[in-house]
Amino acid sequence: MAYIVERIQTGARIEKRLLKVLKALAEYRDMCLGNLLEGIVLRAFEGKSSFEEDPLSRIRKLKKFYGLDLGATASHKLRDVSSASSEIRRKRR
Repeated sequence: MAYIVERIQTGARIEKRLLKVLKALAEYRDMCLGNLLEGIVLRAFEGKSSFEEDPLSRIRKLKKFYGLDLGATASHKLRDVSSASSEIRRKRR
């Protein structure tokens, strides 16, 4: 059964290395990035894991390749380089 939905373009910002891993995973699964993200989020909303062991193994390899050293504990603690630089300058004053 297919669901008819309305999609919109969004200007969401995302960590650079994380985006590279997501794009590579979408390419590996032969799907577009938006569809991959929709699937991940819809499963998360139901408390389900999006990936089984084979895709998780692929994700670990992609994270290593792209130098993504962030994990779940980094969630909601990420700050942009520009805002971090501004904060450092303010503290020096």
